[in-house]
Amino acid sequence: MFVTVLIAALAFATPREVAFSRLLPAAPALAAAVWPVLPTVLLGAFCLLVMIGISFFHSDLGTPYTAAAIAAVTFAAAYASHLRLQREETLFQVRLVADAAQKVLLRPLPHRIQGIEIESLYRAAQEQARIGGDFYEAADTPYGVRLLIGDVRGKGLSAVGAAAAVINCFRENAYDQPDLNGLIHRLQITMTRYSAAIPADDQQEHFATALITEIPYGGRHVKVLNCGHPPPVFVQGGEIHVLEPTRPSTPLNLAALLGDHYHVDTVAFVPGDQMLLYTDGVTETRDRNGKFFPLPDWMRRHRAAPPRELLNQLHRDLLRYAGGRLDDDIAALAVRCRHVSAPEH
Repeated sequence: MFVTVLIAALAFATPREVAFSRLLPAAPALAAAVWPVLPTVLLGAFCLLVMIGISFFHSDLGTPYTAAAIAAVTFAAAYASHLRLQREETLFQVRLVADAAQKVLLRPLPHRIQGIEIESLYRAAQEQARIGGDFYEAADTPYGVRLLIGDVRGKGLSAVGAAAAVINCFRENAYDQPDLNGLIHRLQITMTRYSAAIPADDQQEHFATALITEIPYGGRHVKVLNCGHPPPVFVQGGEIHVLEPTRPSTPLNLAALLGDHYHVDTVAFVPGDQMLLYTDGVTETRDRNGKFFPLPDWMRRHRAAPPRELLNQLHRDLLRYAGGRLDDDIAALAVRCRHVSAPEH
């Protein structure tokens, strides 16, 4: 509307030779980008009336030709507006489906389980995607609070199926398997079966790193089984400790190549301690010089932050470090021990 009024004012205020009125067809064309169909048509009609009004003052402006142009552009603009609204509705429905899929695959975690504070962070790298190949889950089991975080090879939507298979397997077995070795064995079988169900040329390419932790009730320690995943970072007594695995464990779907080797590390985890679980999208974020994000040094500067604040700051600093754009999926869990009482089942 502003464009129409501006063109009309210029047409009345300038000499006939300038002929600003010939720009009137641009108004409905621009309106189609943001307005619904009816307002676009009404604007075209208004432009037509303006052109007729101008013709009373300047009769030799070629009014029939400009009026015909306004009518034609208005018709085309109305159709374009209709198509745009259809695409927006389709995109809205796709986003609803994506949101529903994310809530199933990466459902919101409880903020506290039996005295353990848990906060999560997830960002998919693929444009317009809500989910990707990184995954996490938490379960309040008879054996303690069990946490899973992992990363399927690749990123974006191509890795979603494998991530969903692993998460669903964890949800089924975390409550039944009495130890972490049995649980990771079930995840290994699930990943192998999923890989066998996809085209043969991709089978060797589908594997996942995974890290499972178990915080027993009243145990004042945490068990960690790390299958090729980035090591967790602990804040204990104000000090930063990176828990590298004592012996390597086999990533999911690579047992046929590397063997079935799993090892559980046990470290203290007392009230006040905090640990950060994360995927390699965090530590492999690069700055403009190609330098990786220095997570342990970053943790030293933010070791006193509570879990939610820690993850919010981590996301902001990763974006700043990468220049505003992350090239890989990222997932992280910040876990703080308040107290670990007996299960309330």
